[in-house]
Amino acid sequence: MSRNQLDQATSPYLLLHKDNPVHWFAWGAEALAEAERRNKPILLSIGFTACHWCHVMAAESFADPETAALMNENFVNVLVDREERPDIDQLYQNASSAMGGRGGWPLTMILDPKGTPFFAGAYLPKESKGEQPAFRTVLTDIANAWRDQPGEVSTAVTRVSGQIHELWSRNMHGPFDGGALDMASLRIAQRFDLFFGGVTGPQKFASVPQLEVLWRAHLRSGAPQFLQLMSVALDHMLIGGLFDHIGGGFFRYCTDERWTTPNFEKMTNDNAQLLGLMTLVWQHNRNAICEERIQETVGWLMREMRIEDAFATSLDSDHEGEEGKYYLWSEAEIDAALMGTFVQKFKAAYNVSRDGNFRGRNILQRQASSAPYPQSDADEALLKRQRELLLSARQKRGTPRRDDKVLADANGMIITALTDAGLALGRSEWIEAAIKAFDFVVKALGEGGRLSHSWRAGKRAHMAFADDYAHMARAALALWEATGEERFLQHAKSWTHTLNEHFWDGVLGGYYTGADDDEPLIVRTRSIYDQTQPPANAVMIGVLARLFMATNEPAYNDRCATLLRCQASEAMRVSIAMASYFNNVEFAASNLQIVIVGASSNPKTQELVAAVHGRSLPNKMLTILAPDRDLPEGHIARGKKMENGQPTAYVCQRGQCAAPITNPVTLSQLLQLPQTRPPGARPQ
Repeated sequence: MSRNQLDQATSPYLLLHKDNPVHWFAWGAEALAEAERRNKPILLSIGFTACHWCHVMAAESFADPETAALMNENFVNVLVDREERPDIDQLYQNASSAMGGRGGWPLTMILDPKGTPFFAGAYLPKESKGEQPAFRTVLTDIANAWRDQPGEVSTAVTRVSGQIHELWSRNMHGPFDGGALDMASLRIAQRFDLFFGGVTGPQKFASVPQLEVLWRAHLRSGAPQFLQLMSVALDHMLIGGLFDHIGGGFFRYCTDERWTTPNFEKMTNDNAQLLGLMTLVWQHNRNAICEERIQETVGWLMREMRIEDAFATSLDSDHEGEEGKYYLWSEAEIDAALMGTFVQKFKAAYNVSRDGNFRGRNILQRQASSAPYPQSDADEALLKRQRELLLSARQKRGTPRRDDKVLADANGMIITALTDAGLALGRSEWIEAAIKAFDFVVKALGEGGRLSHSWRAGKRAHMAFADDYAHMARAALALWEATGEERFLQHAKSWTHTLNEHFWDGVLGGYYTGADDDEPLIVRTRSIYDQTQPPANAVMIGVLARLFMATNEPAYNDRCATLLRCQASEAMRVSIAMASYFNNVEFAASNLQIVIVGASSNPKTQELVAAVHGRSLPNKMLTILAPDRDLPEGHIARGKKMENGQPTAYVCQRGQCAAPITNPVTLSQLLQLPQTRPPGARPQ
């Protein structure tokens, strides 16, 4: 092959590289066959559109003719978009870790022609920098070793192959009792920064699943320490550099422990998770800053991330070749845009200075401000108007590159978050947007009970992975709870059936990442750890529990219990990496069901529904039942009727239902009480 083959790719990330002098392949059988035919190692580079260092490496090395010639002569070069092929990314990120690499993106791996790695790296500079060797030096050394030391390369391949297969074939079964939730909460809490929030370390990610563990622990136990840890982190995220104070939405992470300087990538799956967390917190304390950030984040999603009725994947960190340029401000730019609007108030509130706080310009934030949040209502209204002026000014700069793929898993997460936020804040238009996104995914990416993972410009790309089915099934159940429409429940059941038929590991339990009829990789992986989003094997614990509550079909409960146990020993070993597992286990163990019997059009029914959504109840399952309908045979609330002709709520848990409630105030007061679990609780 003597040319770059990426011009026919669907991935925006791959298309960015279509004019490289590198003779790129997309991942597939053709690339592996070419490596076998030429007896050359495969150079695998994995990245994504919003990744700053991916762009740096592309500009430095992949666009350089001399470097490209070295690559073309000695390697079969394969480029992968980690968002389009999360299965490949998961496999080789874990392989990198097993080999002592640090992973991340761009990921640089050297593989034998069958796909087994024997070198792992990340970003490699064109010229050596400190301890980082030059990319061309690395390539030359590996090419020489492949040619002159085949025995040593073969030994390395055999060793790494054994490590990879051992990693993915471990038996992680174990017992699970009620005390495991409390132990995991404590372990995660011990890893949190007491002063600035978030998991302790030089970089700060939102780490939403871990924050949700702390939030649930506070609701479960009432212990203020969990609330304090969670609140410190959330406060820094909401008023610091992680949030885009002008346009809304959160960046991917901050590069410092004080949440001051963001990495300027914006990912929809990150924002979906933060929307869900902020909604839970707002339901508990009506926190004004949470409500404001929820509205601003949804506003950003609707304004900048819509692709037809669904949502795009990300916004680039770079603009016009410079990291963060779109989001940075000089003092002079602020003065010009806000002339005549008490500009000094804005500069005091957002830490604007002549010298700036990032490369001579200003990242807008409200931490350590001389006019701290919140100011008076009048001043906050002024600041809002000023932000709107700055947004108008910023939009004249153009916009960062958008990755306009529609991913099934990311859209499932957004649909769930929009639905929950819309119910909590009474924003029916958000729920309508969620329904439209759901219908788009079903139409554009669905066919029968199967899904595709990605869609762009009318083209589907690759069959769906377990995460796609899990997050879309969760979204379907969120919409079923919100609307009562049977079609959503049927979609959740259908996608769960597909997972059980094509993804289930019949030996060790759990769901494989790829389907049994997907193209094989060197090993079949299972996603159990939290990475950029909660994995299928955590999400499906909650989905299966909800399906059992909705249908009373024992098969769902049995599969839920098996899925819970088959990960239990690993979850206790690495609690911090499996927070989503514990969140979904607590939901399944709590088995809190709220049934409201009444016509959905009856205002009194809606008052009861609003009372439920007015409380932070991460473990609840709500069913709205028409008076002429009944629940499935054996359901805990089967046969419950309206009291005295009035819409009536039943709160049920652990095999019992409380007395019927027709007053929304009484219902709200009951739901304010801790919904405790018995010792050793597990799915019923």
